[in-house]
Amino acid sequence: MRIVVLTTDNREAHKDYANPQPHFGPAPEAILQGLALMPELEVHVVACLRQPVAAPAKIGPNLYYHRLLVPKLGWMRTLYLGCILAARRKIQELKPDLVHGQGTERDCAVSAVLAGFPNVLTIHGNMRAIAECYSARVGSFHWLAARLEVFALRRTAGVFCNSAYTEKLVAPRTPKVWRVANPLRLPFFDTPLPDTQRPPVLLNIGMMEPRKQQLQLLKLAGNLWRRGLKFELHLAGNREETTPYGMAVAQELAVAEKAGYAQHLGMLPADRLIAVMDAASALVHVPTEESFGLVVAEAMARNLKFFGAAIGGVVDIATGVAGAELFAPQDWDALENALARWIQAGCPRPTTAATTMRERYHPQVIGRRHLEIYQEVLRARG
Repeated sequence: MRIVVLTTDNREAHKDYANPQPHFGPAPEAILQGLALMPELEVHVVACLRQPVAAPAKIGPNLYYHRLLVPKLGWMRTLYLGCILAARRKIQELKPDLVHGQGTERDCAVSAVLAGFPNVLTIHGNMRAIAECYSARVGSFHWLAARLEVFALRRTAGVFCNSAYTEKLVAPRTPKVWRVANPLRLPFFDTPLPDTQRPPVLLNIGMMEPRKQQLQLLKLAGNLWRRGLKFELHLAGNREETTPYGMAVAQELAVAEKAGYAQHLGMLPADRLIAVMDAASALVHVPTEESFGLVVAEAMARNLKFFGAAIGGVVDIATGVAGAELFAPQDWDALENALARWIQAGCPRPTTAATTMRERYHPQVIGRRHLEIYQEVLRARG
């Protein structure tokens, strides 16, 4: 079976054009790792970029890579018309059995449904929900992305939904949905687990933006510190100090760093992220909106204790997992008191969470489910 996967090469997203190797977001990367374990599939990965980059013919035993050059005018300012036409030409050349668009955040979904072949989509971030969360103004990126998402969902054979939350949002707007979680990248399973107890380190991972609530978390950490509890809060992720929220976080972080209870680690590649998780004691993740919460599953795959908001896909991941504690959104007092009790108890970590994550989210498990759905869609089309 020949499949085309439309995704975003992060060399475009990060303007990392000198990098000789394609690289993708955590979820698409893990999905490709899972599909690489399905020898009955021939997978062609297609990505649009604004500038020339290295384009290796193969990126896996059955994974072929195609980069498409699209000038600046062909992106969001023309509703991705250049990307759509370039992808359609390449897909007509490849003649796949099915096209799989990875995400509605950029061009992938709309290019998939206009390719002229049977197609399915995966939702990674719910763009309409995010636009509502930000009160996106008319004509803004998030406002346009939300409308392109609605357009694509109506025209696909079905949608892979990574959580009950995503399924509830998407089901009324598309012909069919399947509940398929995002897999975790292989190194989160293949790297040996630590066998020693670490000093009390709380970890928070994610883009520093209002939706992720790092500012409120820093204030909570300050409260715990003033209660005499000894720990460190490590923040991983990009840091934008030119926005009002970024400036507020920077100010609060400066106070915390001076006192000695917090530090910012920056953006981390997978191997470094795993090392940081293994040196931590718990993950704290409290977004206001979350389609899945991949970082939660990654942390629990390393047997980290988890404290988080009962929001979106986080609920699906944490249910039935040892060491996971969920709190009502915005219940900062309950979260603070739970963290205090845990620190006072010596910061115990779970021992079986990693096994549960392997059973649910290993790339081979999710890759096999992808194959089943591809076969289902093609049978339905005769």
